[in-house]
Amino acid sequence: MGLLTHLFFPWGLLLQAGAIIHFIRRRPDTYWLYIILFLGPIGAIVYLFAEVFPDAGMLNQSFKGISRRKRIAALELTIRDNPSAGNYEELGELCMDDGQLQRAREAFDKAIAARLDTLDCFYRRGVCAILLGNAVAALPDLEKVVAKEPNYDFNRAPALLAHAYALTGEKERAEALFRRVTLVSTSSETYLNFADFLASEGRSAEAREWAQKVLDKEPTMPRYLRRRERPWSRRARRILKRLKNGA
Repeated sequence: MGLLTHLFFPWGLLLQAGAIIHFIRRRPDTYWLYIILFLGPIGAIVYLFAEVFPDAGMLNQSFKGISRRKRIAALELTIRDNPSAGNYEELGELCMDDGQLQRAREAFDKAIAARLDTLDCFYRRGVCAILLGNAVAALPDLEKVVAKEPNYDFNRAPALLAHAYALTGEKERAEALFRRVTLVSTSSETYLNFADFLASEGRSAEAREWAQKVLDKEPTMPRYLRRRERPWSRRARRILKRLKNGA
């Protein structure tokens, strides 16, 4: 191993440094850190092939982000001459996809004010509100959507409505809706929102069950899906740790 390290020097150190930086940013399984540290450059190469190269597809998202921001800038110029509901709706969708939630919500406000009453506009405005931490503002939009289409967006709309009820203290309505949605949905977001609700009610055992369901899905997931689910898995572990410490 010492000879291999010598042959790789200094590129081996750069490979290890790059692998460690990627590990810190992406937080894959912990055993990868030991592989990188103890197997040196060989371990870093194995890690690169197993974890980094599959992430190369994410570069497409970066390029899409650049294109999206150009389109946002172009739309903002267009709206000066043509402030139509459709232009505002497209601007809202682009800003939402770009993570600019407040700007997206403002654009949806203007689209709706311009008499664009599509369910998607109300839904997206409600999602922006709840992600911004304003569950009270999200309620009327999500209620409107769910009243017309109870399973809108593959049951995410009722799941977020249940979450909004929970955050605004409507506990009975929240639990009833969570129970209904979890009968047909396996969304990690929904499971964890339900777990948080149960934990807030002091029902730790049930909360642990729902948080654990997210982690129980991991072994049967393909690698690309496990990578996409990592933020939810980390949140599930945090909930379980908090419940354990609070027990």
